[in-house]
Amino acid sequence: MNIQELDKELLSLFEKRIALSQMGYDHRDYDDVEEALHDLEDDFNDKYGDFLENILQEIHKEYCPDSDVLLPTAYLARSFKETSDGGIEVGADAGVEVELEENPVANARLMLLPSPTRIVLVVGKKKKIVWSAEAE
Repeated sequence: MNIQELDKELLSLFEKRIALSQMGYDHRDYDDVEEALHDLEDDFNDKYGDFLENILQEIHKEYCPDSDVLLPTAYLARSFKETSDGGIEVGADAGVEVELEENPVANARLMLLPSPTRIVLVVGKKKKIVWSAEAE
């Protein structure tokens, strides 16, 4: 697996999602950007889906065995907001909600993030990297 290529394509998905999240439905380019995003997502799942789904299955087995494993693109943030310093912050509902085995009532989410490619478990305000491509 070429991790640099994976990260580059994941970053392209994020950039396209950021662009789409900053447009209103009435924006003249909204439909074109949305269609391009769906094509990128399909290509990403075709190319990296098996690899990432295997990793996600292991993570689910360890942390949230009662939650279903979804396509890798489901774990990406769908909305973003710009911070005061010009950075990008993912929305509070980013990723996939999961039921933690050790604390089923916790508000827990798994997110797939780029640069470096990693999967983060978010429980309330706590974040834990549960897998990183750098470790591969």
